[in-house]
Amino acid sequence: MNEKSCSFHNEKELKDGQVGRMSAGYSPTYDKDNHVLPTFRGIPISELKNHGILQALTTKVNGWEADVVNTEVLRAQEEWEAVDSIQPDQGSQAISDQPGQLISFSEALQHFQTVDLSSLKKRIQPTIRRTGLAALRHILFGPPKLHQCLHEERDLILTIAQCGLDCQDPVHGRILQTIYRKLTGSKFDCALHGDHWEDLGFQGPNPATDLRGAGFLALLHLLYLVMDSKTLLMAQEIFRLSQHHIQQFPFCLMSVNITRIAIQALREECLTRECNRQQTVIPVVNSFYAATFLRLAYVWKTQQKTISDSGFVLKDLELLAKKSPRRLLKTLEIYLAGVSKGQASLLGAPKYCGPQASHSKDLTFTGVCELPLHSSEGTWTI
Repeated sequence: MNEKSCSFHNEKELKDGQVGRMSAGYSPTYDKDNHVLPTFRGIPISELKNHGILQALTTKVNGWEADVVNTEVLRAQEEWEAVDSIQPDQGSQAISDQPGQLISFSEALQHFQTVDLSSLKKRIQPTIRRTGLAALRHILFGPPKLHQCLHEERDLILTIAQCGLDCQDPVHGRILQTIYRKLTGSKFDCALHGDHWEDLGFQGPNPATDLRGAGFLALLHLLYLVMDSKTLLMAQEIFRLSQHHIQQFPFCLMSVNITRIAIQALREECLTRECNRQQTVIPVVNSFYAATFLRLAYVWKTQQKTISDSGFVLKDLELLAKKSPRRLLKTLEIYLAGVSKGQASLLGAPKYCGPQASHSKDLTFTGVCELPLHSSEGTWTI
């Protein structure tokens, strides 16, 4: 921004009383964005313009030469109009007065289908490696192989899980804005970095730092959850539970952990039978994610879990989800059918007993990848 100020330094005072605030020295005037405003005798040109003083000055001013005043004032007015037309470059943090258009899950998915992800695709491992007895057992008693025609769809999911968040990408920004507005009910966009993301359950002001092990798939899952009218009600209900004064937990961080579980279930071929049955992969993985999140919310609320239980709840949830995916999916179907019939809540009312739990900010959230298995074993990794 050009920080010039246009000011007259003539010693004569105007006698009409409209511009009587000039001081002997020059003191710059700033706008709300800390930019120096062009001024006339210490008064912002915009204020003169609003009060019609510019027009009066261009006609006659107490003995001053009209053509001199005209030249100076018109120059000041031109500078002000130029300032009005300049927009500061705020990069990815810019917030428009007009809210951006929400993005659907299908539109976001199409974006990833059209961009070049070949370098990331080379890094994926579609299935886990098994050796020895584990491999033989899987061949004899494990699920059937995923149909060949579904491999590309499966690989796309795993490739998106390798993508990071790029706030310079307009589509990435729209996805974040959509998640924020649908969860909070806000009609306006927000900055892509800021403390408001902690209110949604990220660990810091930058959501990108919490996507380890799930990549951009974690944000796509959140987008899927909030952009369907039925699952939106579920998302809002779980979000309210996450803000409970006793049972609170970081909503978005918990969602990232559930996306990790979905990735593992896909790679371990726990979802293969259902994918083959429906002849699709992405909708099955989305439903599995939503069903697992619903199960976590039910356990969390009905068993009075708190943030200190997070690691163990996630561990048990992962074992159940991989063992009985169809059972979870059926539970989700029942829940969504209830939503269609106008049932506001299917999670049940919480019952509390014993002393109140500490505030979550005083405790450490433990995810699946951080939870020790046993003292003699390693840690859960994705």
